Amino acid sequence: MESSPQYLFLASGAKNGEGFWIVGAKNCDENILEDKNLLDCHRKELIGNKSAKEILFAINLNINNLFNELRNKNYLIEKPSMGISFNIPLDLLETIFDFWLDIYKKQEVWETCLGLLKVRKRISLTNLIESDSLKGDTKKWAIKVENLHTYVPKSLRIEKLNDPMWK
Repeated sequence: MESSPQYLFLASGAKNGEGFWIVGAKNCDENILEDKNLLDCHRKELIGNKSAKEILFAINLNINNLFNELRNKNYLIEKPSMGISFNIPLDLLETIFDFWLDIYKKQEVWETCLGLLKVRKRISLTNLIESDSLKGDTKKWAIKVENLHTYVPKSLRIEKLNDPMWK
């Protein structure tokens, strides 16, 4: 069962009137849209179980990095009860999905990009790119990974209010 194929998918959904995006993997014998919460499937790729898990890990880490970056910059992004906020545009999620799916086919490049993504979890790659700390293909891939984290929402930033000095 370990090598059974999986559908890696990107879909939109709604639960209790709340919309969301979801990236996941399901067994190939399951129809993704049989899930009552899912509305439309935007990407669906049949791949091996191990590959689906690894690609899904990279996609989710990329999305989490993006949310952390936005939160650190005080952007208000709604957190749905499940899935990913509709505040993140579909075209960005499709770009992230396609990038990690395509890059997985090139094992050496995959390992480089996944390593860069893990570094990106802690620090921006911009300083490493600009300081010429990265060379050759690693620098090229660092630019691509960093570009997956450059989304800025149109929503307003939350201005942090100072607590009153007295109560």
